[in-house]
Amino acid sequence: MSVFQTYLQLGFFHIFNLQAYDHLVFLLALCAPYVAAEWRRVVALVTSFTLGHSITLALATLGFVQYSPRLVEVLIPVTILLTCLLNLRRAGRDMRREPLLWAGPNLLAAGFGLVHGLGFSSYLRQLLGQSSRPVLELLAFNVGVELGQLLIVALILLLGLVVLRVARAAHRDWVLVVSGAAAGIAAVLLLLNLGS
Repeated sequence: MSVFQTYLQLGFFHIFNLQAYDHLVFLLALCAPYVAAEWRRVVALVTSFTLGHSITLALATLGFVQYSPRLVEVLIPVTILLTCLLNLRRAGRDMRREPLLWAGPNLLAAGFGLVHGLGFSSYLRQLLGQSSRPVLELLAFNVGVELGQLLIVALILLLGLVVLRVARAAHRDWVLVVSGAAAGIAAVLLLLNLGS
């Protein structure tokens, strides 16, 4: 297996597992207001998030940025809570009325990605060891993370489709329940991180 394939798999399985539950909960909150027919908007949001975390992941992994891991572990649930609060405020609105590439949500996702990228970097630095110029590894890891995120998003949108079409739940109720659950998990995570 090539170096690219190895790090692609590591990125994919880093995001697509239950140990990355804080990132999974963030993706759940990010997708909550959208239905399957709006998949392009969700892909734009997730890609914005990936661009953000790719920047800080590269900068931190290459040693250009120093940060407090404890602070990052506190900020990650804050990003989830803010996303959920925005969802709760916008619940019941027709998201299709917003322009596809409307800067607000995409910039917010990219900004939150900056925080999450720092969270990814300590894991990646451990994998890389003393590699001096891990450009290929960084690229492969980020592509793997993006593929994992897109699969998770597809599953979330599919679950939403089942709940909204088969169970005939109201879209507003779906947004409120999912965002409320994600906010609850983020609040517990925040309290645990503040207490440690």
